[in-house]
Amino acid sequence: MDLQARYPALSDLRTRAQKRIPKFVWEYLDSATGQERTKARNRQKLDQILFEPSILHGELSPDVAISFLGQFYDVPVGIAPVGMSGLIWPDAENTLARAAVAANMPYTLSTVATQTPEDLSPHIGQNGWFQLYPPRDEEIRKDLLGRVKAAGFTTLVLTVDVPTASRRERQVRSGLTTPPKLTPRLLAQVALRPAWALATARSGMPRMKLIDDYAGQVSGLSSTAHAGYLLRTSPDWDYVQWLRENWEGAFVVKGVLRSEDCERLETIGVDALWLSNHAGRQFDAAPAPIEVLPKIRAITALPLIVDSGFETGLDILRALALGANFVMMGRPFHYALAALGSEGPAHLVDILKQDLKANMGQLGLDNLNEVPSKLRPY
Repeated sequence: MDLQARYPALSDLRTRAQKRIPKFVWEYLDSATGQERTKARNRQKLDQILFEPSILHGELSPDVAISFLGQFYDVPVGIAPVGMSGLIWPDAENTLARAAVAANMPYTLSTVATQTPEDLSPHIGQNGWFQLYPPRDEEIRKDLLGRVKAAGFTTLVLTVDVPTASRRERQVRSGLTTPPKLTPRLLAQVALRPAWALATARSGMPRMKLIDDYAGQVSGLSSTAHAGYLLRTSPDWDYVQWLRENWEGAFVVKGVLRSEDCERLETIGVDALWLSNHAGRQFDAAPAPIEVLPKIRAITALPLIVDSGFETGLDILRALALGANFVMMGRPFHYALAALGSEGPAHLVDILKQDLKANMGQLGLDNLNEVPSKLRPY
């Protein structure tokens, strides 16, 4: 099958993914919070960034590789964490981790994934990042960090933009609960998606395996709240300091949008800042990361990661031009996985590479190191 001919863009993968997974799974993956204004803003603000094409620069062979946080990657993009990935497509975490290593890009495992760090250990190579929803209990925290390190993950990512659970209305309307329960309504949706149903039947209904490992250490669990929310806390500055002192590898804080927070994070010793509004899934009046990026770039020398709304190689160039060092994508890689199974992530990487090279040619760029000096938004 010529995948480039049949699915030349992420939009094609998204359309196919919607046809292959049950409605409640689709709503979980695709939805945001509130009226989804922030999700729409992410896309709108990216589209507003324009460039003047370059002419008469001769033949180019653009190089899309990049060095970031002391490691060389073949593309300036990685796979962002998505909770319960295994609900979207069975064995998603292992599949995505293997795809990331094959493409030489980072893969970020969520605390609320359906696989544990140990499950992914044989597959992550040097490309494993771990996203932490902060455990309240210090002993659980220490044990979890030890497991992550022993499994071979090199980078710790603390998510700080989920102080409380958000209201994702589309997800609620679909009938999905946390943890998932196959009600008659959901079973009717499953029956319409045989490929997903068969694959899930073989692997079993997904659960938060890492969280379940610690559930017995937390009292007060009820049928209306999963252990993840009872285990985690809303971190403060002291929590960030504790993590910096207890994690030896690269340490990234995810969910930064205010420039006022950057200096203190830099003082604590954070290695990079991850600008994110959680893809519009937490707060429906948040700015798009791409629109606060220039202001934050102006006040910090720390490496900057950005996500939320990115879909194309051109979007990646937009971020690099405004001062980002790296881009992460979550939904797109899960659209690709749901659309094409294990072939999907590699195909999406190919789409992004080809789009990067085509647009670099239009802009007269030989390599990504030239972006800050040569590329100016119009």
